[in-house]
Amino acid sequence: MELNRKCFKRSYWGYNRVGRFEADLVFLSLCKSIIKFYQIQTPFHFTKTPFHLSRTPFHLSRTPFCFRKSAFYFHHILQGQKKMAIFAKQKQKSDNSIPSYMKIVAVEPMGISSERAEELARKYEKKGCELIVFPDRKEEEATLVERMQGAEVVMVSNIPLGRNVLEKCPDLKFLDVAFTGLDHIDQDYCSQRGIQIRNASGYATQAVAELAVGMMLDVYRKMTPFDAATRSLQGRNNILGRELCGKTVGIVGTGAIGLRTAQLLKVFGCHIIAYSRSQRQEAIDMGIEYTSLEEVMKRSDIISLHTPLTKQTKGLISSERLALCKPSAIVVNTSRGGVIDNKALADCLNQGRIAAAAIDVYDTEPPLKADNPLLTAKNTLLLPHIAFATRESFDIRIDIILRNLDQYIESKQR
Repeated sequence: MELNRKCFKRSYWGYNRVGRFEADLVFLSLCKSIIKFYQIQTPFHFTKTPFHLSRTPFHLSRTPFCFRKSAFYFHHILQGQKKMAIFAKQKQKSDNSIPSYMKIVAVEPMGISSERAEELARKYEKKGCELIVFPDRKEEEATLVERMQGAEVVMVSNIPLGRNVLEKCPDLKFLDVAFTGLDHIDQDYCSQRGIQIRNASGYATQAVAELAVGMMLDVYRKMTPFDAATRSLQGRNNILGRELCGKTVGIVGTGAIGLRTAQLLKVFGCHIIAYSRSQRQEAIDMGIEYTSLEEVMKRSDIISLHTPLTKQTKGLISSERLALCKPSAIVVNTSRGGVIDNKALADCLNQGRIAAAAIDVYDTEPPLKADNPLLTAKNTLLLPHIAFATRESFDIRIDIILRNLDQYIESKQR
């Protein structure tokens, strides 16, 4: 906006005729018009900003003192407005660092103690979030819906969350799953709704691998039967065990857990063969021999399952494939119950077509129903899904799900 020279002259002559006071009023009126034109809202305090002659809108040497003073004020009004705009922008950015209210619900404790839950609640309250950790595990749909009401984020381990539950939670946007597998979540419905899902992949790699090897040792050395015999005041009764060293172990699924199990078995002197949908260079470098699933079933002394449950892997170990096994073979399953046909497995065990089985996972979560065929099958070691459950793995799991939660909150700020 250009200042009108005539306006300046009138102000100048106003000064000469009437005096300094009227000239100030005229010039300040002009400043006011300019401020209004530029929609300046908040002037900066005049006395707190250094004055630079080179930045003033007039040549002060040619103006009376009253004009110099008015120009001084007007210059700092403009400078102050600039600084206030920068301050407002910084304040807005700072305010945005705290998200709007977010309800976070852990529908089960997942190894989080009551003291840790209170500590976390205080931490997330500072971020504008309400964290509720329920102290018990309930799997009834009505209870889950009640607990999840109003929650944008739900934290859960392996409790099934189907469409019947999820569709009654309209505020849900993020599932923080404290588990490796996701087959207990209706992923198709979550995809339709735009609900994000993150798992805790890797938290139990060591725990599951160790239990898999431990189950092999238990079956080969008959530790559980010998424990019962000893408590019954009996001896060895000329029963012999077997050694892992020199045995061929077939790994089905060479993900993180499958590879870690193979590493542990290598220490025992086992020869490792494997079947997986994709071959990993890391496995080849370890000396693992990839082959077909049928070859794994035929050649293995021990078959260890480490594949996720998907549409492609459901019933992967069928009665036809079990029929390929050696009579001396044992099957170990620490992956998912649905990967193997458990009725066919029980039949093979009872008919002596395979030697033994060690099972930690089932079609449904334990406690099992009384009619489960594995409960009456011969030569079985049955555990209530404990492979993942160690103090160390739970500590890792808590760290992973909290990191997933923090990343989600940060993504909402951007």
